[in-house]
Amino acid sequence: MSVRLLRASLTAAFFVALAALPLSATATHPAHTGSNATHSAHKKKAAARSRRPRGQQAIEPARVTEIQKALIREHYLNGEANGQWNEATKAAMQKYQADQGWQTKLMPDSRALKKLGLGPDYSNAINAKNASFTPPPPASTIPPVVSAGFAEAAGVQ
Repeated sequence: MSVRLLRASLTAAFFVALAALPLSATATHPAHTGSNATHSAHKKKAAARSRRPRGQQAIEPARVTEIQKALIREHYLNGEANGQWNEATKAAMQKYQADQGWQTKLMPDSRALKKLGLGPDYSNAINAKNASFTPPPPASTIPPVVSAGFAEAAGVQ
């Protein structure tokens, strides 16, 4: 009889443990929030970042003065350089860029600044003193054997 009693108490303990198992699992683990909540949080962060202005927002007055002087020299702007990026200066730069076939809706194009003589100055570069900026030799000075090899490698007859 004691074996039956032992067996019955073990069975009862087993079922109690089984019934308590899901309760302990939900009590110790956080609920799943779902991928939609996480996804919307990432979208909000991305939207906040995308609202920040990008690119150059303003031109320093000294640089504006240089640009205005170059536009005056090229007869695209009248008057004197005042260092203010005003409507007259914008219109002159847009006209200059349009005459070159470049974009006209943004800040000054780097090609326009270079053509106006306002590009980067490499005279103080580390290797500027010993540098040779000569163009490559004309194609007519390339030995025929070498040019034939180039043509063969390129598949040109």
